[in-house]
Amino acid sequence: MSVRPRRLRQGDRLAAVSLSWGGPGTFPHRYEAGKRQLQAAFGVEVVEMPHTLADAATLAADPAARADDLHRAFADPDIAGVVSTIGGDDSIRLLRHLDLDLLAANPKVFLGYSDSTIIEMALLRAGLTSFYGPAIMAGFGENAGLHDYLLEGVRRTLFEPATPLEWPDNRDGWTVEQLDWSDPATQQHRRKLRPSTGWRWHGGAAREGTTVVGCLEVLDFLRGTAWWPPLDGAVLLLETSEDQPPPMSVTYLLRSLAATGELHRLAGIVFGRPGGADLPVDEHPAYDDAILRVVRDEEGLDDLPVVTNVDFGHTDPIWNVPQGAKLHIDPTASTLTFPEPAVT
Repeated sequence: MSVRPRRLRQGDRLAAVSLSWGGPGTFPHRYEAGKRQLQAAFGVEVVEMPHTLADAATLAADPAARADDLHRAFADPDIAGVVSTIGGDDSIRLLRHLDLDLLAANPKVFLGYSDSTIIEMALLRAGLTSFYGPAIMAGFGENAGLHDYLLEGVRRTLFEPATPLEWPDNRDGWTVEQLDWSDPATQQHRRKLRPSTGWRWHGGAAREGTTVVGCLEVLDFLRGTAWWPPLDGAVLLLETSEDQPPPMSVTYLLRSLAATGELHRLAGIVFGRPGGADLPVDEHPAYDDAILRVVRDEEGLDDLPVVTNVDFGHTDPIWNVPQGAKLHIDPTASTLTFPEPAVT
């Protein structure tokens, strides 16, 4: 298990960082809504780094400045945690600017998802646990208030850690409805929820491994680089973004892992509910088929546990998933359990 940060408490200061797209500068009302809801829900103070609110063009032109904001946040002893404001597509440009020794010397909560996959892989390389969960604008900025499932996930992983912690299935409904962020009035319109049909279990034996969590498209940026995560004994948790990559994208990635031998060394696969507002729900099982085609039919890995349609990633609400922590998968009991807290 990676080095765990200390748990968060009411009154803590959290740094907001824009490590990819300049969302706060583009839609400041959305950022302020997320900041306000995060602060109210957990009694924390959110503070900005020097470039957090910069316009998108400025941030795109200066990945070193974005990396410096991350360094400042980690090095500041008065800051207990760091929260990504929003994703994007070019956090990979920060890697050459990161000081892993500085990050490793100052373990603290880092929270984000989507393009933050890149930063979390860097933290994993630095030996630190991080968290694949809500960002300020996407997650904490939810229209008309936060979902109970999101609140429970953040509270039980970061503020009031439980041991062991069973990851609950979200039965309250889910959404990928897109409302126009450019219109501040839409912030008061609650998005429509679809019925939740539960996770889908596809057999295998009970296993335990260390979590490696990420957006499939972003994680794939790192293949062949020194930043690719170690997968031996890992539970690989993958999800797909609003770009709606087709099921064959999942097949291709898993075939590559089979070619390197990494697929055979995994402890399990957990796949998120597919993202994308234009993806029909009745096409979701095609992603399950893509996984099982490789795992079961092509590679004969009948004991590898596989569970799909899980609540993390690019549908809402999402659970807050520890990165670099132990996860126990029990297909017979249909449970995902974190046997140890991911914070101290």
